[in-house]
Amino acid sequence: MNKRLVISIVVIVIFILTGYGYVVHLSNRKVDVYVEKSRTPVISPDYAGLIIPPNISPLNFEINEDGVEFFVEISSLKGDAIKIFSDSKKITIPIHKWQKLLKKNVRNRIAYSIYCKTNSGKWLKYKTFYNTVADDEIDSYLAYRLIAPGYILWGNIGIYQRDLESFDEDAVVKNSGTGGNCMNCHSFNQQNPDNMMFHVRAGHGGTVIIKDGKIKKVNTKIPQIISAGVYPSWHPNGNLIAFSVNKIGQYFHAVAGKSKEVLDFASDIIVYNIKQNTVSSSPALVTNEFLETFPNWSPDGKYLYFCRATLPDSIQIVESDSTNQFQFDSIKYSMMRISYDEINGSWGDPEVLISSKKTNKSVSFPRVSPDNRFVMFCMSDYGTFSINHKSSDLYIYDIEQQTFRKMSVNSDETDSFHSWSSNSRWFVYSSKRYDGVFARPYICYFDKNGDTGKPFILPQKDPEFYNSFLKSYNVPEFIKRRIDVNTRALYNVVNSDSLVNATLDSKINTDAFTGETAKVPVH
Repeated sequence: MNKRLVISIVVIVIFILTGYGYVVHLSNRKVDVYVEKSRTPVISPDYAGLIIPPNISPLNFEINEDGVEFFVEISSLKGDAIKIFSDSKKITIPIHKWQKLLKKNVRNRIAYSIYCKTNSGKWLKYKTFYNTVADDEIDSYLAYRLIAPGYILWGNIGIYQRDLESFDEDAVVKNSGTGGNCMNCHSFNQQNPDNMMFHVRAGHGGTVIIKDGKIKKVNTKIPQIISAGVYPSWHPNGNLIAFSVNKIGQYFHAVAGKSKEVLDFASDIIVYNIKQNTVSSSPALVTNEFLETFPNWSPDGKYLYFCRATLPDSIQIVESDSTNQFQFDSIKYSMMRISYDEINGSWGDPEVLISSKKTNKSVSFPRVSPDNRFVMFCMSDYGTFSINHKSSDLYIYDIEQQTFRKMSVNSDETDSFHSWSSNSRWFVYSSKRYDGVFARPYICYFDKNGDTGKPFILPQKDPEFYNSFLKSYNVPEFIKRRIDVNTRALYNVVNSDSLVNATLDSKINTDAFTGETAKVPVH
């Protein structure tokens, strides 16, 4: 054998043994003599007692028990068991064996038997725990923005996509290649990666729309509205995008336990027509009495769900020197919907689904399930930007029964932005439960009756990944497959100062926009 090759092999083996621990996957070795423990082992992340997709990447974990050697056996009714011996507490499950085991055991339980060898040479066997393999697959990709948790200065950010069937992650677009500007509000039409949009802020600003392979950057700000489009939602026809238009301000706290408020000093809702490059709306969505935000189309396109708050008097006096008159915690949003006729472009009257006056809380981010049965939303003590509120929890609204309830998946920390899988059987949301600072993506099963499984953190190849990763996962969105866009063409469009300027729909009476939320000066 070539001398250089031998040296290379030795170096690699030493690196593996010293850096990652010694791991052996054997099909015939086992532990015959052991002492049984009466409890299940402590593992991190907590991947015990789950309902998992049949196409999820391996749930690698760390054994948080004392030991000098470890043996893990993962088995089920069908197929070969996965057997792992390791002198490291980190358990890395071979991906191909894992995929085979899950595929063969849909609707069956997967058993985890964990053994730890003590300093005295005695083996301890912990009580077996189980996961159940669902027969509903999960969308194969997850898109998200990675950003520092402070949200004050954005720094290095990007929109990324992760293959949920493996650990492959790659960037869709990063601001390191666009002059360091901000990017946000990535959105897809019914989890379709071919229909995507996101905003570019600061330098080269505009809304980037990718539709069926074509890329364009649009200026949705017209003279009749208060801002360019902000929070988006695609109509299922793929040609309309509803946006909120907002005058947003920030209010920074000087007390422990609170960071900042993101406030709407004014907000309305518009609809942008991609083909016609026009902006339209309903007088009911452009008012001087209410703040309207967070639009979300129903999957049949017949309703637009949104949030609405009464414009408080305290906002109208923000120019006053007496800052204590500004009662930011009095702003509370109700959940609304309004009917829409796609054929003639007509709107109905707004309906109140959940009243903030009755709940004394504030709704944000309503998201309708693809089967049009439920609306998942956040509710917190006040305000609009729930990611900054520890009080934010997830709730579910039953469209048929017209009832809502707090979900069982919440924690004592912030539980916020959520996204449905295309089959309505899975959802992902951002939670700060891991450490109270960073938002991490948690995946959870959701059955047809609205009952949920136990949420679990997005699996990583290294079980200790989240202990040292200093970015938050922002706006996790399921997509059916990988975003396949010409990277060079995308960066060229983003970096260009050329914009397609939207115009007001000629069918719209300009008087419809005269009632827009008051353009309040903000210090």
